[in-house]
Amino acid sequence: MTSEHVKCLIIGSGPAGYTAAIYASRANMHPVLYQGGQPGGQLTITNEVDNFPGYPTGVQGPQMMQDLESQARRFGTDIRYGMVTKVEFSGQPSLGTPHRAIVDDKHEITADSIIISTGASAKWLGLPSEMRLNGRGVSACAVCDGFFFRGQDVAIVGAGDTAAEEASYLANLCRKVYMLVRRDEMRASQFMQKRVKTAPNIEILYNTATEEVLGDEDVTGVLVKDMVTGEERVLDVTGFFVAIGHKPNTGIFQEYLELDDNGYILTEKGSTRTNIPGVFACGDAQDNIYRQAITAAGTGCMAALDAERYLVTLEMQNEEFVH
Repeated sequence: MTSEHVKCLIIGSGPAGYTAAIYASRANMHPVLYQGGQPGGQLTITNEVDNFPGYPTGVQGPQMMQDLESQARRFGTDIRYGMVTKVEFSGQPSLGTPHRAIVDDKHEITADSIIISTGASAKWLGLPSEMRLNGRGVSACAVCDGFFFRGQDVAIVGAGDTAAEEASYLANLCRKVYMLVRRDEMRASQFMQKRVKTAPNIEILYNTATEEVLGDEDVTGVLVKDMVTGEERVLDVTGFFVAIGHKPNTGIFQEYLELDDNGYILTEKGSTRTNIPGVFACGDAQDNIYRQAITAAGTGCMAALDAERYLVTLEMQNEEFVH
């Protein structure tokens, strides 16, 4: 196994990782960034991004990620293909024993500071048509993509608070919102249930399963099935939103880092510091509320600044030890 030591290791790309890399590079932290299994993150499977500042006419998700990657490279970030497959956060950098990460099970990296930006992945129903039409009418983020369906009819799958909140958001933009709930009741809080039930243009379809998303190039409808009667029918919609949750990509860190009940990394309030000194978390890996590209970029900036301050403190401690 090959081995190297770095000042700052960034695990994961996307808006959080690339922004952290830009700030870390400009601070002469010489960051090494591993892009992970999906270089660029969730935005690489998003067509139009219309709400990120600085793009007045919008931008394609993959193009935006290329722009961020190019900017990080311009300042000297060492961006590499590869996935961190194992970590050991039992080191004590202040005592000269750095943290450790293994890349693709064959390359060891020790680091004085580590920034985690591994993101989260949307949970999907698993329909082939859902994947085929992803970005062409199928979305897992109403706040991101609802704008493109103004005045149209859409459907959203889910029964929890997130689904109810996104259905309410869509109701302010769309002519009609079908809310598809598999059981005979919702899991959302009573407040959120009341909100969707009283919305005049939200129709809740209980005991309803999604059989297929219809359309060749774009979504033209959804085939649904009544779980009680077995009856099938087509809903004429142009947008199909999935709101059944997200799964943070934090499995390899659970032995060392404090996570919440859903697997999101817990950070100190007002910072990106984790429970392990020298390890910082940003983006959707630690954000279970907003999950937007702009907030991910913001916490990426925070993580780099937090890591920089940590490294300065570390260097001062080492100098005092030497003297």
